[in-house]
Amino acid sequence: MRSVTLYTREGCHLCDDALGVLEAVRQEAPSTLTVTVIDVDSDPALRELYGMEVPVIAVDGRKAFKYRVTAEALRRRLAREAP
Repeated sequence: MRSVTLYTREGCHLCDDALGVLEAVRQEAPSTLTVTVIDVDSDPALRELYGMEVPVIAVDGRKAFKYRVTAEALRRRLAREAP
């Protein structure tokens, strides 16, 4: 199972766009991909780490994208780093 984490914050339109892309790709293979959403403002350490860089998307715990992601770029990344 592959894991994608979206680091976001409330009121971030780029975060909303990224979540839409992640969910669309997850729907293509729901049994092989999980999507977790974490609000960076819920943890001072995350807020310090990511600041205004959100959205940040991590694939299997590794930072993969910042600000924007396309479905094609995410598919390529998932294929490239397949376990």
